Amino acid sequence: MDTSIGLRTRDPKELLNAVQPNIAHLTVNILDGGMTLWDREIALLLRDHTMVRDMAERILGNAVMYTLACIEHPEVHLGVGKLVDIGVHQLILDTPVWFALCDVYNSGRYKHHAPFIERRSDGLCLRTADFLTSIGFDIDTELWAIDGTDCSPCDNKVPDSH
Repeated sequence: MDTSIGLRTRDPKELLNAVQPNIAHLTVNILDGGMTLWDREIALLLRDHTMVRDMAERILGNAVMYTLACIEHPEVHLGVGKLVDIGVHQLILDTPVWFALCDVYNSGRYKHHAPFIERRSDGLCLRTADFLTSIGFDIDTELWAIDGTDCSPCDNKVPDSH
C-alpha cells in the first residue's frame, strides 16, 4: 500500500482515486461501473441529495480533505459543518471505499465516526478550515463559512475517531 501519496499531493480527487486499487470488498458493486471512486461518490451524492454536480464536488472535496486531516493529525480536534458533513457521511456509508481509505491512509486501522447528539457552536468549524489550509489543503472557504460556528458534534476522545 502506498501511504505516501498524501505527501505528494493535496488534491482530494487524486487522494480518493488513489485508494481504488485497494478496494477489497464488494468489488463488483464498486469497480464494475467503470467509474473512478471520485465519480462514484459524486453520483451517490447526486442520487441522495438535491444539489448540482458542482456543489457535490465541492462538498466531497472538502470532506476528503477533512477526513485525511483527521487521519494525519489525530492529536488535533477537528470538526465540520452540516454541509461538508454530508460528504463525510457519504464516504463512511460507502463502506468498501471507507475501508480502503482507512487501509491506505490510516495504516489499516478503521477510523470511527462517533458523534455526540448536540452540535457545537464554539467556532471549531472555522478553526478546522484554518488548520486544513495550514497543512496544505486548498479549502472552499465559502463552504466552511456557511456553517461557521455551527459545527459537527464529533468526539475526538474515542480512539481513532473524528
